[in-house]
Amino acid sequence: MVAQHGQDRAGEREAASPAKPTEPAPAAVERITHQDVPEICALYKRVWDAPPGPGTPPELLKSWQPTPLEFTSWMEGVTYFAARRGGRLVGVIGCEVTHGNCRLLHLAVDPEARRQGIATALVAAGVEWGRHASAAEVWALALARFAGVSALFKHLGFTECGTLRKHEWGEDVRLFERLL
Repeated sequence: MVAQHGQDRAGEREAASPAKPTEPAPAAVERITHQDVPEICALYKRVWDAPPGPGTPPELLKSWQPTPLEFTSWMEGVTYFAARRGGRLVGVIGCEVTHGNCRLLHLAVDPEARRQGIATALVAAGVEWGRHASAAEVWALALARFAGVSALFKHLGFTECGTLRKHEWGEDVRLFERLL
């Protein structure tokens, strides 16, 4: 009788608990085309419109919000991948292969799509691109102030191998590597 009573209560608790939120649809990651450039520039603007913290140099923020013409010049020798969810561009990363290594560049994820696996999918695409290009290593740089990015790279098998002091606009930059 006690077991039955306990089972009835468990059923009441399950019925009273709110429904679990559904997982967002997975993002599709694909190489970009020139037609994507305006949408990518709009993404960079959304990402960097809100300053990432006090003391961020305005010149740094401006350099991370390219015009379509500036972004087109970024594409020279760099392969970019974009993540889309429901037809909307929510993330982008660049991959540059030189001297037998792959360097990840310009990672950005829409603020509304963060912590949903977008950056993980983009970095995975970059690592796979490096592997496809027979790179020995994949390198990435992250401003020291962005602890979340550092944690992401470590979670994805990268090793922090150095810090470049006052490297970019007077900001410290962490260097990460992953052997392939």
